[in-house]
Amino acid sequence: MSAMPSRVELRRLTLADQDEFCSLVRASGELHRPWLRLPGTAREFRAWMRRFEDGANLGFLVRIVESGAAAGMVNINSIIRGRYQGASLGYAAFASAERRGYMTEGLAVTLDHAFNDLRLHRLEANIQPANAASLALVRRLGFRYEGLSPAYLYIDGAWRDHERWAITAPTPWTPDPTLPET
Repeated sequence: MSAMPSRVELRRLTLADQDEFCSLVRASGELHRPWLRLPGTAREFRAWMRRFEDGANLGFLVRIVESGAAAGMVNINSIIRGRYQGASLGYAAFASAERRGYMTEGLAVTLDHAFNDLRLHRLEANIQPANAASLALVRRLGFRYEGLSPAYLYIDGAWRDHERWAITAPTPWTPDPTLPET
């Protein structure tokens, strides 16, 4: 029995996405505040894109296959190799596509890419305790609660508490024993 095809696909975020991305971020301001702040101007976007230059962070748009429209974005941040093989996730739906399941599918595709293509072992999502939609999303995908980090990230003018949620690769693999203990 084969899995149903996804309604979404991941596409690497590029500088060519600037106008569309910034427009969607500006239209989604109420949805994102106070959970996160994304670049809404060309200058902010170009500065933000520099974080993806060295490969330690990867940025994607979640696109609806049928229309090509961007439903949201996902970042795989702070990728650590060696014996850890892990990263943290950042993600957001755009208001034009919220509550339609696109981000659940988009994050599921991200997990598949991270575990199978990037061969990561662990992914974390740090979520503000009152962000019910994001908490429901990671629960649906099988993340487990690991604790509370007080004053974890500075967002929207304040240090905000975050719950730590994590998931590990469904099929564990053994890293090369000659890798440094980073």
